[in-house]
Amino acid sequence: MPQATLLQAIHDALLEGMARDPRVILLGEDVGREGGVFRMTQGLMRRFGQERVIDTPLNEGGIIGMAIGMALNGMRPVVEIEFADFIYPAFDQIVSELAKMRYRSAGQFTAPVVVRTPSGGGIKGGHYHSQSPEAYFVHTSGLTVVMPSTPADAKGLLASAMGGEDPVIFLEPKALYRTVRGEVPEGEHRVPIGEARIARSGDDLTLVAWGAMAPVAEKAAGLAAAEGVSVEVIDPRTLWPLDIGTIVGSVNRTGRAVILHEAPRSCGFGAEVAALIQERCFLHLKAPVYRVAGFDTPFPYALEKSYLPDPRRVLAAVRAAMAF
Repeated sequence: MPQATLLQAIHDALLEGMARDPRVILLGEDVGREGGVFRMTQGLMRRFGQERVIDTPLNEGGIIGMAIGMALNGMRPVVEIEFADFIYPAFDQIVSELAKMRYRSAGQFTAPVVVRTPSGGGIKGGHYHSQSPEAYFVHTSGLTVVMPSTPADAKGLLASAMGGEDPVIFLEPKALYRTVRGEVPEGEHRVPIGEARIARSGDDLTLVAWGAMAPVAEKAAGLAAAEGVSVEVIDPRTLWPLDIGTIVGSVNRTGRAVILHEAPRSCGFGAEVAALIQERCFLHLKAPVYRVAGFDTPFPYALEKSYLPDPRRVLAAVRAAMAF
């Protein structure tokens, strides 16, 4: 099985999806001639033409609005928003229109739009290019929210998103674009939406992490193992609908949980995961549910490494849970 980076895996999913289904249209700022800011879509305009790979104006609200209209008329648009930080001008179109289309039409219409966007820090992008907005979209009924952390999952989840009937916010941890490699199946490959991945098995504590924090969690689990603590690492892959069954099964067995994400701590998605664990695992818990997260500040430029959780910060939470 060939190796690929996260970026290559997403590119291949787009290429193969467009080749399979002529209804798949790619649109966004600079996605065509330039191949996107990260060169994710390089070569796709040359392959499929300007009618299927569309360079749009700098107008995120207009891009999403156009995609909604396309979807309602039988097409399957895949939108690229250059950075997750730039998605806010399109927030009303996503939250008030795209997410509500099936509900407001009593199921007569669906809007199979995939909104891809690079999310999170790790590239020295400062506070305008490093935000993690997943909690906003998880909070919105009608949206599926996905964030892969491995190349195989990125390809498989994007293929599933493009083949679905409802809108998907597909958050891509850009810090991992070129820094992780892994085996990726050739040809059509799908990973079911709504199923978590057990990245590492363990017996003493459950560590839940997604996106760019999944590799951090695995490194922290390695440090804990050196201290005699067996940590199970769970990568939800799909944030919503969340595979809470896999998480609950693990926590009921280990009795301890730590949640890791790079978005700010207050009202981050980790708070919802912690609440779900407390509701379902209360009688099995041996310690409070701990969270390790970004700070409640704008994302810093010079202090990026201090802001982003690292394995040592996670290890401190693991130690606290074990010592409780």
